[in-house]
Amino acid sequence: MQFVVVQLVVESGWRTPYSWAANNISDLGNVGCRIWDDSRPRYVCSPLHDAMNAGFAVHGVLLLAGVLLAGACWGRGGISASSRILLAIGAGGWVLVGLVPADVDENLHVGGALLIMGLGNLGLLLAGFASRDSLFGRLRSVTLSIAVAAVLAAWLFFGQHDPGIGLGGLERIAACALDAWSLVMALAILRARRPDNVGEVASLRSDQARRDG
Repeated sequence: MQFVVVQLVVESGWRTPYSWAANNISDLGNVGCRIWDDSRPRYVCSPLHDAMNAGFAVHGVLLLAGVLLAGACWGRGGISASSRILLAIGAGGWVLVGLVPADVDENLHVGGALLIMGLGNLGLLLAGFASRDSLFGRLRSVTLSIAVAAVLAAWLFFGQHDPGIGLGGLERIAACALDAWSLVMALAILRARRPDNVGEVASLRSDQARRDG
């Protein structure tokens, strides 16, 4: 939620129109004011870029915390472990793009974007194959639907193929699909912890303890 809020706050500081369809998310973090991007020339000037870059970094830290703290919800096995590693790397990509704005070092910044939309989305896809007896595994169809949308959007974005929602819109789907998934899974975790679902929580813990034993 902080990531959505910070984007709205930072774009409000623009004197020229900012479009979620036409502009990249990274435009909000550029430190200079000039015509930017040879492939899609556009004027970029973001007076509140420091707030956006801090927001990128915080976003990555929060995603990493979610990956590490979900615990038994992931289940056991190589697929779940690989998914968590890739998602953690993707979270690190958000920190990298916050520390290195696109107009400071474009190569490093694009590298961070590739970690987010490449390895991060691959991790999300693998999460769709988590063990069926885990909480996340029971929501496989939701995970796979979001992951497929993210991977397709990333492929279209990096290939500069706009289906009509703008490359900025594609980038948001590719980069922020994990946020949507995280929200759905967080609600699932909260639901599982409700008193009337205590049996489900106990079952998850029992399964985890049996595997650890």
